[in-house]
Amino acid sequence: MAAASRPLLGPRRLHLHLLLLRSSRVLPIPPSSCSSSTHGLLTRPSVWPPPPPPYPGGGEWRRAFHDGRPRGPLWRSKKLIGKEALFAIQGLKRFKGDEERLAEFVRRHVARLLKADKLAVLGELERQEEVDLAVKMFRIIQKEDWYKPDVFMYKDLIVALAKCKKMDEAMVIWGNMRDENLFPDAQTYAEVIRGFLRYGSPSDAMNIYEEMKKSPDPPEELPFRVLLKGLLPHPLLRNRVKQDFEELFPERHIYDPPEEIFGLR
Repeated sequence: MAAASRPLLGPRRLHLHLLLLRSSRVLPIPPSSCSSSTHGLLTRPSVWPPPPPPYPGGGEWRRAFHDGRPRGPLWRSKKLIGKEALFAIQGLKRFKGDEERLAEFVRRHVARLLKADKLAVLGELERQEEVDLAVKMFRIIQKEDWYKPDVFMYKDLIVALAKCKKMDEAMVIWGNMRDENLFPDAQTYAEVIRGFLRYGSPSDAMNIYEEMKKSPDPPEELPFRVLLKGLLPHPLLRNRVKQDFEELFPERHIYDPPEEIFGLR
């Protein structure tokens, strides 16, 4: 009897009542259950849909995101390298300790690869710092009929060898490059100089520096900066490089640490 005598809400009061329920995060009323007079008001974008639930692990909610790239050490190359090239890379790494089986694998699988696959194998071996295998692959490419001397191919291999501190092998490739009348760029000079400085041979670094000054390309700052930093324990050699740097780049500045750090008082 009490429920029958309860007054009915008008359309306007019903709409306000529903908005208050939604603002207090009560389960939203789907549009299909609304009356025809309030259906347009209850489905405005500013109210519907409700905000996403909190993140299960705690903190703010984050959308699960995946950029579509395959995972693993070869994710950069899986889109570019074919299956045969990937098989060749895996085989070379598997047999790199066994010269006889490695030579047989090269004869049966690597030698028959196409040009693009051989170049991709070389680049991937350099990226993975498998520099011994990269040198072997480079020698295979040099024997191809389509091979032409390329300074960038030399550069990538020399930089990879220098980063691994294999300076003897890097100098062999360097000599091959110079025999083909190719001059490296500033980055190659800088990496080889840095490699010799890490290797503990500043005299070899200075030999590369003297060769760099004979290059037909205009000088750049990067090799000078590498030398000036690496020759701090060798002030006499550093002063020679510093003088050349100030003549070539008069507007640039060089940081000189206090002399007492190196016992030059």
